[in-house]
Amino acid sequence: MASIRKRGGTYQITVSNGRDINDKQILETTTFVPDITKTEKQNQKALERFVFNFEEKVKSGKYLDGEKITFQQFSEKWILEYANLNLQPTSLQEYVRLLNKKILPEIGHLKLSQVRPLHLQSFYNALLNGNGKGERVSIYSHSSVKKMHAIISKIYNTAIEWQIVTENPCDRVKVPKPTKDEDGLKFFTLEQTGAFLSALDMPMISTHKAHQRIDDTGIKYHVKEYKESRAVSLQLKVFFYIAIYGGLRRGEIIALTWNDIDFENDSISITKTAASVNNQIINKKPKTKTSIREVNLPKVAMDLIRQHQAAQRQTIISLYGQWKGETDPDKLDNNFLFTQWNGKQMHPDTPYSAFKKIIKNYNKSITEESKKLPDIPLHGLRHTTATLLISQNMDIRTVAGRLGHAQASTTMNIYAHSLKEMDKKAGFVLEALLNKSDF
Repeated sequence: MASIRKRGGTYQITVSNGRDINDKQILETTTFVPDITKTEKQNQKALERFVFNFEEKVKSGKYLDGEKITFQQFSEKWILEYANLNLQPTSLQEYVRLLNKKILPEIGHLKLSQVRPLHLQSFYNALLNGNGKGERVSIYSHSSVKKMHAIISKIYNTAIEWQIVTENPCDRVKVPKPTKDEDGLKFFTLEQTGAFLSALDMPMISTHKAHQRIDDTGIKYHVKEYKESRAVSLQLKVFFYIAIYGGLRRGEIIALTWNDIDFENDSISITKTAASVNNQIINKKPKTKTSIREVNLPKVAMDLIRQHQAAQRQTIISLYGQWKGETDPDKLDNNFLFTQWNGKQMHPDTPYSAFKKIIKNYNKSITEESKKLPDIPLHGLRHTTATLLISQNMDIRTVAGRLGHAQASTTMNIYAHSLKEMDKKAGFVLEALLNKSDF
């Protein structure tokens, strides 16, 4: 029999749920909050129904911890007991970041079983429309919202497996479709790719604002605003050439060592990828077997790589004991292609920052707006590679293999826009061919 106790304006309901192994009575409790818009008689009937349903749940074993534990509390258990053991370090870091920054501030306080599809739908809409609070004031991309939806869904699927809840509210929620601006990949056209490669040879102009300095004697002096011109470093040029001509991912390029370069066959081997996790760079095997591959590069790229190798070996000699990589002449091939000044592996953020600066620097020199380079993401160079290859009638399986996709269907799905354009061209070719033919 349920016990009902009035506490202020609410009611605490307690039901016995048997005894534990120490013969101690197990008590399950919940709270009923009257609806202030209803009469006393209506609330009394609602209370009776609430008590009856609660007692039935407890007796049938359907009263789960999901009605006690909050989403935040369970997500912490999920991170500790599932995610830490099953997710890649980079994925784990991203999951924790999104949970702490965006998801938990919205639904973390709710009981696991109380999160409804409407909560999630409103949350996603706010993220996309910029109507949220706190960090959510900014508008997030469709892909970011889709990622958050996937995280919440994974947490609930685990809760179901662990018999904490019986349903996943994500199953009843549709992530809003992307806008036209978001829909589609960002990449360079053939003309823009040529312009970007030319931009790598342009001097980088930096403006330093006027500021105060202190000399060796401690006396302050004023420095007027001045401009500084410097060239894009050779190793960054090599990075972008590999990205464009090879279609490699950023992490795959950062992880390259000299023993991955085959100068005789003009090819590079991709066997590992780099990522930053908790401010530390880790190198690991790619997620899929098909990501382990060999990619041939044209002579123009291989010549730059040769120059970079010679320059790096000269740097090793000039730095003496300051070089943090291999200095043994027989082990130089173990050094990374892309390094910091002292031989440590380059941070994955470095080429991204340089990429944005190069685009900005190039656009400053162009007066005609239509000729300026679009502000695409660094990963857009990989999309550029695939799109250009497809536009030149390259076989889709060859493109998939070059990109390291497990299946050609993956490539077809990602680059459907290019394939659609190719299909249009095919129609024009057939029309021209048939119109010229005499039957």
